[in-house]
Amino acid sequence: MAAQIDCEFLVKKARDLVTDDPWAAKAWLITSRTLYPTDFGIQYEMYTIERNAERTASAGRILYDMFVNFPDQPMVWREISVITAALRNDAQDKQTQFLRGLFETLPGRIQCEMLLKATEQCFNTLERAEMLLLLLRRFPESVVQHGVSLGETLLEAENMDDQESPVNCFRKLFVCDVLPLIINNPEVRLPPNLLYQYLHKAAEFYIGYVTRSPSLESQHQGSQDTADLKSPTKRSTQKYVIEGLTEKSSMIVEPWDRLFEILSIVAMRCEWQMDKANRSCGEILHRMKDLCRYINNFDDEGHRKYKHQVVYSTLLVFFKNAFQYVGSIQPSLFQAPSPSSNQVPLILLDDLSNIYGDVDIDRSKHIHKRRKLGDGREKTLSSDDEECSGKVRNRHIVVNKIELPNSIDVLESFKVARESWELLHSQEALEKEVTRICISWKTETWLWLRIFITDMIIYQGQYRKAINSLHQLGALQGAQQHVMSQGTLEQQRALIQMAACHFALGEYRMTCDKVLDVMCSIIPCTQDVVKVQEEIPKVKPRFRKGSDLKLLPCTSKTMMPYCLQLMLACFKLRAFTDIRDDLALGHVIVLLQLDWPRGENLFLKAVDKICQQGSFQYENFFNYVTNIDMLEEFAYLRTTEGGKIHLELLPNQGLLIKHHTVTRGITKGVKEDFRLAMERQVSRCGENLMVVLHRFCISEKIILLQTLM
Repeated sequence: MAAQIDCEFLVKKARDLVTDDPWAAKAWLITSRTLYPTDFGIQYEMYTIERNAERTASAGRILYDMFVNFPDQPMVWREISVITAALRNDAQDKQTQFLRGLFETLPGRIQCEMLLKATEQCFNTLERAEMLLLLLRRFPESVVQHGVSLGETLLEAENMDDQESPVNCFRKLFVCDVLPLIINNPEVRLPPNLLYQYLHKAAEFYIGYVTRSPSLESQHQGSQDTADLKSPTKRSTQKYVIEGLTEKSSMIVEPWDRLFEILSIVAMRCEWQMDKANRSCGEILHRMKDLCRYINNFDDEGHRKYKHQVVYSTLLVFFKNAFQYVGSIQPSLFQAPSPSSNQVPLILLDDLSNIYGDVDIDRSKHIHKRRKLGDGREKTLSSDDEECSGKVRNRHIVVNKIELPNSIDVLESFKVARESWELLHSQEALEKEVTRICISWKTETWLWLRIFITDMIIYQGQYRKAINSLHQLGALQGAQQHVMSQGTLEQQRALIQMAACHFALGEYRMTCDKVLDVMCSIIPCTQDVVKVQEEIPKVKPRFRKGSDLKLLPCTSKTMMPYCLQLMLACFKLRAFTDIRDDLALGHVIVLLQLDWPRGENLFLKAVDKICQQGSFQYENFFNYVTNIDMLEEFAYLRTTEGGKIHLELLPNQGLLIKHHTVTRGITKGVKEDFRLAMERQVSRCGENLMVVLHRFCISEKIILLQTLM
């Protein structure tokens, strides 16, 4: 008891001298340690003085002695805990660097033993895993003994914790930190089945990581912050997910490269036919195609490893390129929107440029007036107005480079992904394995993947199948409203594509129905659309029409003209048949105003048909026709030179004729009413055309649909 009192006195004496005379304090403690070598308090006080003075070597020697002589002291393990935390930390502050240096002064054997015992002190699975990972990194020879068991522990913990997503803290530690140590160590013997299982886990994690929704992260962060406030002393596992996966300092760099590096190592260890590492996606796909050419039965015992090679190699190529395509056409799925970024989604649709080109008109019949363009030059037919004939073997996707600067890379990604998908479904054995993997990953819930598959099916021209895919896409969008950051228009992507598919199938009423639903949610653009339309041919390459596709911005400015073109294409087919249909012909005339003067030839064909009929009735004419050229043409048709065509363009004109026959003579008053109506209509030529056409679609929805019945 007296010895204990003496020790406490000596420690207190040294502590009092530290500030004024540190060397005297040190001398007191050296003397004290000599007198009482088994007293922990004296040695700990010596350690504290050396640590606070940041004398690395001497502090390390004392810590070594305490670890050897007093392994059960809580104060020792508190210090070791602080040091190991610094070792796991990436910070570069002075204190952290000092603690790392202190640890480095310890003998390697003691470092390893200290880390192992520190691991045993951890009761939290994640902290224990991090501590053991620190051991594996500093002492690679320990990977053989502890590596696989650590990986299995993390995977078991993930299952026991009921993680909903593969992008979680357990999987991140396993895939990003533990797995590379295991598979890169030649001393670790792993059977192929286990390697495939690890590759499967890694692929699921990295694909989930790169395709995660930014809005989900922000929502998750907010909910976890609230939970942490309620329980500040408890470290939330889910908070660790956020810290480990979303903070800029902890973001995973080049995740695709990491995944393909794992694929390359697994390929080598499983003895796949890989003649060169670091291949591009296109080269990997080409290699897999060659492998499929001389292996017809992948279920054969000798070829099963090549089945895994083709499936995993091609599947990773597919997902990477499909992600790059979707990430370019709809970046808001993967990137948080910012005020400075232009994240307008693009939508893949059939090119409708040829709707004005199927006309063979004798223009000599209409030389009573010469229409001119804005620069005064007479309009002539261009090759863009002519119908291109011939069967198209390859489909081309036209993109405006202003809207998608990296269009070449994006279209190449679409091509590689599409060809990868086709290869994976070229043989039953491959397709069954792919289906198994996709079911385990729940890919049916991946909105971005459904977008790609839909576009791929549309590209292939399988429009009925595309409609079914679009219904699934609509259901996913409804279930995942949190990822729709662009508002109503972005949600209409599936509806617009569905309308285009119905049109390609010849289902014109369904086309019109979908288009009108879209139009109800579109706000008409007030810009001069004609100028926009005239710029399009300058960037459009000369491909055969009827086979082209376009990636168009999903904005009111672009989608409304496309919807109107779809409607025009539907009514045009009915208007120019042998059966007279003035209502369809009138709708065509209204819609032809959209892209004037590109639709002039089709309008002249409509005029020809009216002349052949000798009359025309369309009581909505003065409600929606404001084009000056059209008004002049119809005014001309009433003259003797124009053929004195009987036109019923005023509402209730049949009743007016009866009224004027009794009171003022046959049609005299009607002519006067027509003249006055035409004069009033000329004064409307300055109205915003998109507003007029939008009102036409909304107000005449019922009659438009009835026309196509």
